[in-house]
Amino acid sequence: MPKAKTKKFAAMKRMISMKDQRIKEKDRSKAQEKKKKDPSALKETEVPKYASCLFFQYNTQLGPPYHVLVDTNFINFSIKAKLDIVQSMMDCLYAKCIPYITDCVMAEIEKLGMKYRVALRIAKDPRFERLPCTHAGTYADDCLVQRVTQHKCYILATVDRDLKRRVRKIPGVPIMYISKHRYNIERMPDDYGAPRF
Repeated sequence: MPKAKTKKFAAMKRMISMKDQRIKEKDRSKAQEKKKKDPSALKETEVPKYASCLFFQYNTQLGPPYHVLVDTNFINFSIKAKLDIVQSMMDCLYAKCIPYITDCVMAEIEKLGMKYRVALRIAKDPRFERLPCTHAGTYADDCLVQRVTQHKCYILATVDRDLKRRVRKIPGVPIMYISKHRYNIERMPDDYGAPRF
């Protein structure tokens, strides 16, 4: 009994190269000529511009009242640790703190559904300032990183490791996080706030 031919999966027709000799010369793609680099030409490299508020790594724009950008998981972990956000921030920094919440973070909390309705109620607290977002999409991490890069007056409150790693590369931005059932802060100038643990 003859074997039935099986068709190869995802088999594609072979395409002829545009440089092939069988193609007419006018239609054939031309080989790119490599430009020789001039050794006497000046080399231009772009150096990233640093904000004028920075004195080396020291951020001069930080000072009471502190503006704290809050992330989604920071609110969730605060609820788990039974911490009042505004009061715990004040205990950490020994000064007035204004928590800010962006539209992206608000949308992220709303997407989490009924399980996180307590977090949504806390986020809608009148003590929280709302920051409108003008960019496309609702990915909160990118939004927070962009905001912190543009304006160096914020402290970022997050528990997310990836976001912390991204923000550590930006000079002059302190990070607030939760450890041992209290708020802690890293990369803050030593003359501000509570002692570090």
